[in-house]
Amino acid sequence: MPWRAAPRAALTSPLTLIIAAVTALLACFLGTAAILQASAAGGAAVTYQSGIACPDYYGPVFSKDNVPAAVAPQVVDSVRRNAPAHGFAAPVTSRYTPYLTGTEFNGDPNYKVVLAHRDQALPGHLNLTDGSAAAGFWLGTVVAGAEGIKTGTTPSIRGTPLPPVTGLYRDLADPAPRWWCSQQRNAVVSRLANDPLDSVMFATDGKTFDDTVRALGVPVIKTLHLSFYEAPPKTVSEAEDLQERSKALIASVKADLGARGLGDAIVGSLPFERSVEISNQAESNVLISILPLAAISILVGCAGIGTVALQWYQRRHPQLRLLSARGSGPGALGLLAVAELGVPIVAGGVAGGVLARLLLGVYGPPGELDDGSMVWGSLVAAAILLVSLALLAGVIAVRTHREFELGRVRSGGRRRVKILAFFPWELLTAAVALLGWNRLVDYSKGSRIGNPLPQVDPLALTYPVFVVLTVGLIAARLAWLALHASHRARLWSRPALQLAIRRLASARAPVTGVLVIGTLAIGTLATGIGIARGQEEALQTKSAIFVGAETRVDTESVVGTGQVRLPDSVGDTTTIVGELTGTGNVVLVVDPRTFRRAATLGPLDGAEVDRLLSGLSSAGAGVPAIRIGSDAARKTALPAGLGDARAIGELPMFPIIGTKAGYVISRDSLGAAQLRGVPKWSVLSSSSMTQVTEALSSVGVATAVNRVTRESALDALPFYVVSWTFSFMALLGAVLGVVAVVSLLVAVEVRRRQNALAGALVLRMGMRPRALLASHLMELGALSGLAVVIGVVCGVSVAGLSVPRFDPATFLPPQSALPDPTPLALTVLAVGVLVVALAGWIAMRSVRTARTAELIRA
Repeated sequence: MPWRAAPRAALTSPLTLIIAAVTALLACFLGTAAILQASAAGGAAVTYQSGIACPDYYGPVFSKDNVPAAVAPQVVDSVRRNAPAHGFAAPVTSRYTPYLTGTEFNGDPNYKVVLAHRDQALPGHLNLTDGSAAAGFWLGTVVAGAEGIKTGTTPSIRGTPLPPVTGLYRDLADPAPRWWCSQQRNAVVSRLANDPLDSVMFATDGKTFDDTVRALGVPVIKTLHLSFYEAPPKTVSEAEDLQERSKALIASVKADLGARGLGDAIVGSLPFERSVEISNQAESNVLISILPLAAISILVGCAGIGTVALQWYQRRHPQLRLLSARGSGPGALGLLAVAELGVPIVAGGVAGGVLARLLLGVYGPPGELDDGSMVWGSLVAAAILLVSLALLAGVIAVRTHREFELGRVRSGGRRRVKILAFFPWELLTAAVALLGWNRLVDYSKGSRIGNPLPQVDPLALTYPVFVVLTVGLIAARLAWLALHASHRARLWSRPALQLAIRRLASARAPVTGVLVIGTLAIGTLATGIGIARGQEEALQTKSAIFVGAETRVDTESVVGTGQVRLPDSVGDTTTIVGELTGTGNVVLVVDPRTFRRAATLGPLDGAEVDRLLSGLSSAGAGVPAIRIGSDAARKTALPAGLGDARAIGELPMFPIIGTKAGYVISRDSLGAAQLRGVPKWSVLSSSSMTQVTEALSSVGVATAVNRVTRESALDALPFYVVSWTFSFMALLGAVLGVVAVVSLLVAVEVRRRQNALAGALVLRMGMRPRALLASHLMELGALSGLAVVIGVVCGVSVAGLSVPRFDPATFLPPQSALPDPTPLALTVLAVGVLVVALAGWIAMRSVRTARTAELIRA
């Protein structure tokens, strides 16, 4: 029976098997990759949100101010008893008293202290500089050092003695270390806002704290805080499970306290709940955004299976006619195709799903997958395989039914192909691209109205693909017309070129098909990479201009006026800037000698900035200044009575100022009185925030609450979501590139007999092998070169137009811009050269190994 022998009969046409397997592989790869990409995006979003949240905020938080001292132990007991039932370990409890005045050290009663205790805080999370962990209290080194307080000292409050000071700890810096993140308000003393004699004394254990509070008769605990240091969730499902368990624990504690008549003694909250919602939205945004692209790619894969079915039908036509004459129905003949090609299709589909998982780290976001994502990806791949097999059987069944049972001639099919070929598809794709462009105009507005992520419009996101497709179709139609008219070419004085033109003209259909696929592949790849990298670079440049350096800290005027020198530990990485506003201008006061070593310039030219900064010391009327922005009014008056500015040059933007109209002047241009009139001074540094704040504290300079780093200045997630979305477009382009290369090599292999015979004959007629090789390279190089040039130019142009539109933070300068496309263009060109060389070698190999007599007889 032919159906039994079908798998073995398939081996007689290995090329068809390879094409069927590769087509199924690519379709299942892209279908599975779409699911995995979205799941990984959700995991990456959760990881990002976990990184910016306090480490004890992933689970439930129980916190309240002014809790009666007698009630606090009952609250702690209730949380501890209910936590294990919901999968939580013992909570970390933090307790702080109000400021206790009249605290006496060494006979001086003018101190104010907060008595505190936090589980696990010491000795692991407080830096002990002197003393031990013996029962008592630890005092901060700022007050201890300034007032000469030593370990062993026994303080008292209004005559009531306290346990002794058994240790001195280094005061927590502002900002506090990450473990103390949620306790910043209570555990860190702001020296800018509080009396220098204020301090927080930490009890070494809970019993010491409780006994002291009881002995002092403190009526309320100023802040009671209970939280859990859970492992950060890595996927959306883990985060959602953690939130559900947290809600259940909050409900249990509330019911427990309510039964004791203490229902309002504590407030439970879910600080990470909003982060989970945002992560879920990020996953949905990526999935919805790439679904149209995935659907298009899967449809292309199905069309490829249909093409394979038609090729198989033509090759097996005599056998199918015989089987039909013997009584086999169209359905049985369709199953014959499945029996012959089903194994390679299934094998290719399985390989595609496996490759999508294995290569996720290459093309996907850096996030963990949800447990169910592989199941859904496998279901999608299985559905694609079922549709592919059904399509294969259906195409064969329909063709055999129409030809063998209805007796319809094939000319009707050829007529339909002609109609489809001449239909203006480029007008249809251009209309879709125009519609997508119109929907793209308002893409980034969502992030400006409080939404942390840009709005999703799948039609807008397909705009780049349809533009590239339109250009590819136009190029293919022009190539078709040119090849149709190529018989008029008379270039026999250059036989290699003439032969190349004739070979292209004899294979117009595969040539235009490869051109469309190649152009679409390269254009889509260039567009996806351009937009993805454009948003990544935009995040870096925007944060550089916004912050001005890796770290920016507002500080006291004594640093700006020079009364206090910067510490040597950060002196080589730090500069000081002042800021004034008024008269319609923003004025930045910089130190030209140190500004460049600390500041980040973003897209600005460093050499030009150096030249202008050196010119700020030039002599002349007015204050030498660098004009920033493009204010048409050109106001020269400087605020605070500094006089008029004398512009020595212009820059479109500048760190901290951005693109606002303003001037940059030198500190050396101002006198001592004018420097004291500058209302705001900041320290810019390439060092970390901790290094800067500790260094300033070491010389007695306080830092204000306005602190920012490049890493935390902007919410990076909207930029990442755009990048993750268009990385899938780049993946689609790479897959289409593989299809284009395979199509080109298959086209050469399909015409192997024809090329071998023609090549052998022209060599017999006197053409040199080098000229024949040049002819093949001209043919293949013209096709590949046209696809590369059109694809790169179109892709880069579309990306250049689209990058600013996809900018999720258009309110921050500079505008998102296309990254340098040169590396991509050179890479594509190099790959194109290698493919052409390989295809030319295959063509020449068939000529050298050909036996002319056998080819003529065949």
